[in-house]
Amino acid sequence: MNPQSNTPYPYEQEFSFKKLFDERKEDIRYILQFKKVLAGVLIAGALIGALTAWLWTPSYTARLTFVVDDSKSAGSAGGLSALAGQFGFNLDGLGGASGVLAGDNVEELIKSTKLIKATLLSAYDDHQTLADRYADVNKLNKKWLKYSPDGKITRFPLNGIHNTRLQDSLLHEMTTLILSGDFGISKPDKKLSFFEVNTTMKDEKLALLFCNRMIKQSTDFFISTKTKRLRGNVDRLQHRADSIGAILNRKTYALSSANQSLLDINPAYTTANANVEVRERDKIVLTTIYSETVKNLESSKTMLAQETPTVQIVDEPEIPLKKNKLKYSIAIPTGILLSGILFSLYVLLTRKKAKI
Repeated sequence: MNPQSNTPYPYEQEFSFKKLFDERKEDIRYILQFKKVLAGVLIAGALIGALTAWLWTPSYTARLTFVVDDSKSAGSAGGLSALAGQFGFNLDGLGGASGVLAGDNVEELIKSTKLIKATLLSAYDDHQTLADRYADVNKLNKKWLKYSPDGKITRFPLNGIHNTRLQDSLLHEMTTLILSGDFGISKPDKKLSFFEVNTTMKDEKLALLFCNRMIKQSTDFFISTKTKRLRGNVDRLQHRADSIGAILNRKTYALSSANQSLLDINPAYTTANANVEVRERDKIVLTTIYSETVKNLESSKTMLAQETPTVQIVDEPEIPLKKNKLKYSIAIPTGILLSGILFSLYVLLTRKKAKI
């Protein structure tokens, strides 16, 4: 009895690895029938790979390593956090390390759009900014000509205080490109406070300047934000101490002058004695206030020094930077492999169409 007539489902042949293997061997034998053409295709693929490696525009990688030492973030939970880190747990949120600029948040800070734009608008040389050079190296100038109202290449002024809408839009596009692969930050060891920054660009000087200035911008912003409140308190106390000190100096001179004039005045006039006593009392009060203000000022300065995090550069990039170029040892085998695969697919597909 025919099994195909007793089932409502289409008949399917039994799957066999041996049959599948035999079919592939048959495909290989068929492809090898075109040995001369295949050899020519492989040689052409090797030449294309070599030409690609020769024309490949090299890039340069600037690598910088730094460490953040924040005494407050270490806290009393530092030992517990380190112990838990050995077992894969993250307890950085304990002991006051959960602030906006603490722990892994440093990575997000350095990748912020604001800092990248500020770095791009710094000087590359006497004639152009980093943004101008980046657009030139990546051939973005010609692409952006269609957006220019006067048909000229868009330039980016230093610091970009009065940027146009077009310049802001193009800066945003460059920032997106940079974050998509040109710039990155990582933490090699989660238990340590070391961070590694890598900048890969097609211009050696551009990569070096961008990497160094990004860290400078981030460090300044990080420290000023962490110490903003205490620094404001120190400035306020310093201004108050200077003002009281100036008044105290005037009172001291006035009291000395009053004492000098008291020697030539008739002792019967008691008003002069009262004047000296009032000035002496004012001086004593001001001296006390000045002493307390200076004491508070020095205490605030000590707190500011303790709360100020230290960002220490461990390894900084130096010219010559690491050069990234497509090697012939990789390009040629890749060209041979791709050309062989494409030729094989073409031959097999044309054979199937001929059979149909």
